[in-house]
Amino acid sequence: MKLAPFFSIGALAAISLFGCSGQSDNSSEVASNQEVTVLRFSHFYPATADVNKEIFEPWAKKIGEDSNGRLKVEVYPSATLSKADTAYESTVKGTIDIGSQVQGYTSGRFPLTQIAELPGLSNSSTQTGCMLQTLYENGTISSEYEDSHLLFMFATGPGTLHSADKLIRTPEDMKGMRIRRPSAVAGDIIESMGASPVGLPANDIYTSLQRGVVDGLSFPWEAITTFKLDELTKYHTNIPFYSSALMMTMNKDKYESLPDDLKKVIDDNSGMALTKKVGEMWDRTDLLGLQAAKDRGDEIIDIPDPLNDPDWKGPLLKGTQKYLDDVGALGLDAESVYEKAKAASVACKV
Repeated sequence: MKLAPFFSIGALAAISLFGCSGQSDNSSEVASNQEVTVLRFSHFYPATADVNKEIFEPWAKKIGEDSNGRLKVEVYPSATLSKADTAYESTVKGTIDIGSQVQGYTSGRFPLTQIAELPGLSNSSTQTGCMLQTLYENGTISSEYEDSHLLFMFATGPGTLHSADKLIRTPEDMKGMRIRRPSAVAGDIIESMGASPVGLPANDIYTSLQRGVVDGLSFPWEAITTFKLDELTKYHTNIPFYSSALMMTMNKDKYESLPDDLKKVIDDNSGMALTKKVGEMWDRTDLLGLQAAKDRGDEIIDIPDPLNDPDWKGPLLKGTQKYLDDVGALGLDAESVYEKAKAASVACKV
């Protein structure tokens, strides 16, 4: 009988403590009774980038909400936790739990995936992302990701050409120029134009362009604004030169260590729905980036269908075939994957 008053005071104290925390009753119960698993997510985009604000941060928040606080995703932008070109390997090794990377940043690591980047297959982020996710889900390129737990594939919009000093009207204008390349695919195409491809992570382009290490670059319109390259580039060739594949993946052991209900939280927030969400966001922001260049009075030339343009068709097809031949030399069926990529391109056209 003497324990009742003591219990009441303890209960009131507990209620008061949780009430002051600002958490809901459910979150408090989870916090007190369940272990919280922290997932460290690293990517190379700035914190201010649309993809971070509209995709990565909301995704992290939703994982927390859907797991009732049992999963907490900490987002590390600007390559602060892993370098832009090592995020995938860092994820595989468990240095980070979740990573996002451009496949082309690791030369030769994802040769089949990068076939989807070839010119003429896509004119939008939404279409390329859908192609990539389709090729992953139907098993065409899935073998390249067996050492991690892939969450979803996505892609930038088409990479167009941008220069600080002159307008590129034809491939002839690129001869002798040093052009930043994001991947082997773009590098082969740039080389086929007579230019010198220079490999640089996105974070290093601004200073390299400023110092004259490169004369120009191929980059989506959205990224020109995100990485502040609009301050340095005044000439633009609006051509679907290539696409860039990206992925978001999770450490395999970390995923397997989760109980089934938390695996389901991860699974329910993966796949094609997220691919399309990124695509819609980037297609919108690409248009904003293009309009901003027009508003600044930059000089712009449009080449919307380069594979049917007499100046551009030959070099683009030459670069495409070189990449397919190089992949084939590795003992991989590049031509078959290319045909499947073309089929996915048609199915994913919006």
